Amino acid sequence: MINTYSTEGNLSGLDSKKFQKEIDGKKTELYILKNKAGMEVAVTNFGCAILSIMVPDKDGKYANVILGHDSIDNVINSPEPFLNTTIGRYGNRIADGKFKLYDEEYSLTINNGPNSLHGGPTGFHRRVWDAEQLDQSTIKFSYISADGEEGFPGNLTVSMSYHLEEESNALVIEYNATTDKPTIINLTNHAFFNLAGIANPTPTVHNNVLSINADHYIPINEVSIPTGEILSVENTPMDFRTPHTIGERIDEYDLQLINGSGYDHCFVLNKSEAGELTLAATCFEPVSKRTMEVYTTEAGVQLYTGNWLNGFTGAHGATFPARSAVCFEAQCFPDTPNRPYFPVSTLFPGDQYAQITIYNFGIQDK
Repeated sequence: MINTYSTEGNLSGLDSKKFQKEIDGKKTELYILKNKAGMEVAVTNFGCAILSIMVPDKDGKYANVILGHDSIDNVINSPEPFLNTTIGRYGNRIADGKFKLYDEEYSLTINNGPNSLHGGPTGFHRRVWDAEQLDQSTIKFSYISADGEEGFPGNLTVSMSYHLEEESNALVIEYNATTDKPTIINLTNHAFFNLAGIANPTPTVHNNVLSINADHYIPINEVSIPTGEILSVENTPMDFRTPHTIGERIDEYDLQLINGSGYDHCFVLNKSEAGELTLAATCFEPVSKRTMEVYTTEAGVQLYTGNWLNGFTGAHGATFPARSAVCFEAQCFPDTPNRPYFPVSTLFPGDQYAQITIYNFGIQDK
């Protein structure tokens, strides 16, 4: 699909020519979304990767608040392959890359120690999606995941969109999917946020003040697979029911922080009913005064604090050291197919998978 909306003179300084490439007969492009409030988001159809999110600080100065790249080659060859991409067919980990569905065992590609992570090495993050920019503030992507792709059953037809609300700086991500045979699905976006703005080096997120609307979390073992428990956050470093900075407890001698090398855990969101769109988390960066609220229909959100970032170079020479980003991956729980008491991740023919996640940016006026 030819992009008919201008990408010239964008706030993030990205060059559309650097995002034009043909991969397996499909072309990649740069797309720019804008709203009336002045927010700008740059994306590409390779993995639906978000390249930049430009929002103002307390003084009205715009900066890119997401770790991104400035060419398609750098996106493809990124040391962090999941950087800001759409994740599927199953986000997070599946133990030993195996699960059963109706007594049939399926084997997935192993790409994270003994586990399958984020749909495997050639999951949705490595695919060129069909793209249609519907208007200046909305783009729709679609992809058909073939039966057996990375070991998953069923032909899965997926559509997802990025949309900027016109009167507020909110990025709305909406997912829909159908299948022709029973399968498992857990879609998310792996956005790496830094509300201070990317730089060389990009600062850590230790000073970010975080709240998470969750009374419980899912503990993990030494290979980041759920132990099977759902535990209270009370009296643990996982308690963000009241605001705490990320760095306040991240280096405590705590088994869960050791297992995750920091925060890399799924929080069980407080919900009155399954599937309702509710506030999951808030994040505040005290120097720029930028804020972000996360809303989702999902049962959980994975908090990841960029523990394995290694200082690689991104857009315009910015560098991304360890813990220079925070991720809020809205999803069902890790290893759900092997945990019958976790929320169901099975999708059946005739049913539709649907998810909405919103990242709403603002400025704290105090």
